[in-house]
Amino acid sequence: NNLGSSRNILGAVVYAEDGKVLAVSGILPGDDISGLYANADRIDDRSYSVAWQASDSDGKVIKAISFIEPVRFQNVIAGHALVTFSKGALDQSLHETVIAIVMATTLMILLGIVVSFYLGDLLAKPIRRLMDASKAIDKGEYGYRIQERRNDEIGYLTEAFNRLAAGMLEKNQVENAFSRFVSSSVARKIMANLDQIQLGGKHVDGSVLFADIVGFTSLSEQLPADEVANLLNEYFTYISMASDLYQGTIDKYMGDCAMIVFGIPEEDPDNIFHAIACAVMIQKLVSRLNASRVRNNQVAIHFRIGVNSGTMLAGNMGSSQRMQFTVVGETVNLASRLHTVADSDQIIITEHLYNSEHIKSRIQARRHKSIKLRGIAKPVSTYLVTDLAGDYHATMEARITEILAARDVA
Repeated sequence: NNLGSSRNILGAVVYAEDGKVLAVSGILPGDDISGLYANADRIDDRSYSVAWQASDSDGKVIKAISFIEPVRFQNVIAGHALVTFSKGALDQSLHETVIAIVMATTLMILLGIVVSFYLGDLLAKPIRRLMDASKAIDKGEYGYRIQERRNDEIGYLTEAFNRLAAGMLEKNQVENAFSRFVSSSVARKIMANLDQIQLGGKHVDGSVLFADIVGFTSLSEQLPADEVANLLNEYFTYISMASDLYQGTIDKYMGDCAMIVFGIPEEDPDNIFHAIACAVMIQKLVSRLNASRVRNNQVAIHFRIGVNSGTMLAGNMGSSQRMQFTVVGETVNLASRLHTVADSDQIIITEHLYNSEHIKSRIQARRHKSIKLRGIAKPVSTYLVTDLAGDYHATMEARITEILAARDVA
């Protein structure tokens, strides 16, 4: 009776072993028990199912399905139990169950996607910050820091990155400060090989230029000390600009004298021409500056320059406690001697330099004289350089105009 009162169960029957109906509730199949077994489909070793059609109280046809199972007692069939369901109700229940499973699965998938995106973004944010920081450092923004603080592995990585950035900033600041005292190329080489700094050098081919102010001693006696310092700084600034334009390296300043090397420490196949062109630019810059000084009732400044080229020893000279990257040798000594014998506004080079390959056609020079120099047995034949030739002259004049315009000098 309990089974028969269920909404989805159409009926229930208990048969005796011989097929006699012992109890029934609800709809009873038309066939007897043997006929039902004959038309039934086996489900497993003990259960069977049979589909058939029944009619309700209104005569409406109902698709039914009955499930039959023998009732056994001590391996003896004592009877049979049959339960009949509405096939439509079962199909509906199955359909609703499938829909429920699909909806639950879809909801879980959507929830999984949302959670994965959230967790992915949560994990990716610090990684993106590290990537942005790496790009900033790569651009030279060594002051960039990651502000986020975490107590996990990414937090340790962030702290390590900030320490690295701080170290790079300090190294960059040291290098920038260092390059004010030595050339930037020398500073980079030293900073890149801090554990390999030692005394010594090697023979290289290069050019060297000496330039100093004519009559500087008497001039410094006439002017206040601060005005002398300002004057030197101004002219050395222009000399440094000319040096940079022609790939030169300021080796040192000695009082009023500037020593510039070319092809050292970085190789320059055209170092001879660049040294001569730099000398010409210095003299022309000074000439333009003098015109301005005379208009302002200031004393004119004149330079004398000597240039030489050849093999010299380049490297760290001094002691293990204090050393300097510089060049020494006969080539350097001759350049120094040449500039000391030059007159005001002159540029002196050797005949050998003038006759070097690809030099004579690019400069304007005239034979000067043979000069007997202290420490050199034979007289040295020299040339006076007055200008650059052709397009080289025009290019240099344009550069001079740009330099003076940038510093508001007419």
